[in-house]
Amino acid sequence: MASELLEFEEPIGVLQKEIEALSMMPSTEQRAAEIASLERRIAQIRQELYANLSAWQRVLVARHPNRPYTLDYVDRLFSDFDEIHGDRRYADDQAIVCGFARYRDTPVLVCGHQKGRDTKSKVARNFGYARPEGYRKALRAMQLAEKFRRPVIVFVDTPAAYPGIESEERGIAEAIAFNLREMAVLAAPIVVVIAGEGGSGGALGLAVGDRILMQEFAVYSVIPPEGCAAILWRDAARKVEAAEALKITAPDLLGRGIIDEIIPEPNGGAHNDWDAAVASVDQALSRALAEVVALDPDTRLERRYEKFRRMGRLGDEIAGGA
Repeated sequence: MASELLEFEEPIGVLQKEIEALSMMPSTEQRAAEIASLERRIAQIRQELYANLSAWQRVLVARHPNRPYTLDYVDRLFSDFDEIHGDRRYADDQAIVCGFARYRDTPVLVCGHQKGRDTKSKVARNFGYARPEGYRKALRAMQLAEKFRRPVIVFVDTPAAYPGIESEERGIAEAIAFNLREMAVLAAPIVVVIAGEGGSGGALGLAVGDRILMQEFAVYSVIPPEGCAAILWRDAARKVEAAEALKITAPDLLGRGIIDEIIPEPNGGAHNDWDAAVASVDQALSRALAEVVALDPDTRLERRYEKFRRMGRLGDEIAGGA
């Protein structure tokens, strides 16, 4: 699907303007050949650009407004989706969607952050910033999945949990902390896909699972680069430097054992080709789900616990010299 260009894709924009100019000319074999040549050149440049993205450029890709969101994956990978609303305490948070569905004929629960596409839906979804009731709704749904012995599939894509006053008043920290504890011991198999922005506790509040998959150009961090730069250097403009220091890219996180697998994205990112992106997610998701479902509950819970206990440990050579 056509999508707006990011700042580092300027060379592509120049060629696209040439194609637009040629498209307005009379149709001839020469014109068609020139357009085809330019399109091949665009594909080549895009491949070269995306093969060498910096950490900050990956942040821009992860935030692209045309990137597929949770409900886009639901529409293409799942059937019989029946959404669950409300936390039974306060309200229904539209920044997190949950529902029972079928994945390859297997009954599952799907949860995930949801951003909006236009102004109205962005406001309704709070731009993907979930409030406490969103996390409580998600846990309520996961506990239903445990009761009915259904695996849980989670799509993470949020800048962070909502930091507003009302969010604090209703206990956002407690809601996230409670999710961490309860998801750690949930008997249901859990597969997590970091599909865009994995921001701070807002992401982790849904991301405790048996397998953590991450799309190639997604990011996953304790804080956005702008916030990190503002805290460390009192200068949000140093966000590019902060992005490098935070080690938020998929290769960085795979090397540190934070995630289990990188899901390849199509040339130009998931926003550039939804069908190819969905196919890659489908392949990785089906494999991961089969692996965790095959484990007995005790083994699965023990491995989940050890997985998260290992996170953040220093290397043996560093610990040994401390």
